[in-house]
Amino acid sequence: MSLRKRLRNLGHNLKDKASVIAASLSLKRHVSSVRIHVLHATTHRLSAPPSTSQIAAVLSAGKGSYLLSRTCIDTIMDRLHRTRSATVALKCLFTLHNIVSERKGPLTLKDNLSHYPSNGGRNALNVSTFRDDTDVETMELSAWVRWYANVLEHVLTVSRVLGYYLINSNDGTREVFSSVELFREIRGLVDFVEQVSHAPESLHLQKIELVFNVVRLVCEDYGRVQREILRRVEEGGNRVEDLDVGELREFVRCMKRLEGCREKLVVLFVNRKRNDAFWDLIGKVKYKGVEVMEEMEGKWLMVVKKGMNELAESTRFANPFLEPGEFMYSGPTGWRVATCQPVPTVG
Repeated sequence: MSLRKRLRNLGHNLKDKASVIAASLSLKRHVSSVRIHVLHATTHRLSAPPSTSQIAAVLSAGKGSYLLSRTCIDTIMDRLHRTRSATVALKCLFTLHNIVSERKGPLTLKDNLSHYPSNGGRNALNVSTFRDDTDVETMELSAWVRWYANVLEHVLTVSRVLGYYLINSNDGTREVFSSVELFREIRGLVDFVEQVSHAPESLHLQKIELVFNVVRLVCEDYGRVQREILRRVEEGGNRVEDLDVGELREFVRCMKRLEGCREKLVVLFVNRKRNDAFWDLIGKVKYKGVEVMEEMEGKWLMVVKKGMNELAESTRFANPFLEPGEFMYSGPTGWRVATCQPVPTVG
C-alpha cells in the first residue's frame, strides 16, 4: 500500500472517530444512539463491510417510536447525500437494503424508507451523479454506487406496485383481478430485472467483500422477483388467447425484454439463480404469444383484403369507365384512380 493511501486511510479513521464523538455529545440520548450506530455501520474502511451485529444495532435503534425510525432513515440518508466517499455511500445503501430485506425488521423503518422524503417517488436516493474521483478504484466503485442506488429504487418501486415488500411476498394466494393489474405488475418486475442486468463492467471488484455482499443481497432479491414473475407469466400465458391486440403486444414485449437480460445476469451472478426452468417458461409463453399475434394479424389482413376487394367492385359498378381492380378515391388535388393490389395471405 502506498504512503499516500495509508495517509488517506488514517485521515478517514480520524474522521470516523471524530463523527462518533460529535454524535455522542448530543443531549438527545436516543437520537445520539441512532446516529452512533449508523456511523459505526458506515465507516470509510473498504475492507470491512457492515457486520451482522452493526446492521442489527441499526435495526434495533430504529425500533420503537415513529420518531426514532424517521431519525434513523434521515441519518442514513443525510450521510449518503453528504459523503464524497464511494465506500461510505455503498455502506449506506447496503444498510438501507438490509432494512428492506430483513424479514423481521421493524415495519416502521421500512415504511419510512419507502415514503422518503415525504411520500416516496422516483430517485429518492438521489445519487445519479455520484462520483468519487480519488483514484481509479474509487471511480469504478462510484459506478457500483449509482447502479446499486437504482436497483434499490426499483426494489422499493416493486414493493409499491405489488402492495407488499419482496421479503414478505405471499405464497401465491393473491389473485390478480384484471389484465391491467397483471401487466402493471409484470412491467414493474421486468423493470427491476433490466436494472439489475445493467451492472457495471468492473465485475472484478466482487473480490472486495463489500461489493460481494452487495451483489449477494441483490441476487436474493432477484430470486424473489423471479418467483413473482413466474406466477404472473403463468397466469398471463393462460389468458393469451383472451387478450386484445394491445395487451398481447405488451405481454410479448415484456417476455422479450426479459430474455434480453439473461446473459448479463448469468455473468453477474456467476450462474447463481440461473433457473433454466424459469427461462424455458419465458420462451414458451413468448412463442405462444407470438403465434396468437400472427394468427390475429392474419385474420386482420384477410378482412382488409376482403374490404378492399369489395370497395373496388362497388366503385367499378358505380363507374363503368374503371377497369377491374381500379377504384376512385378523393386526394388533396381532387379525385384519383388507384389499383387495388391483392393482399397476400399469411401462411
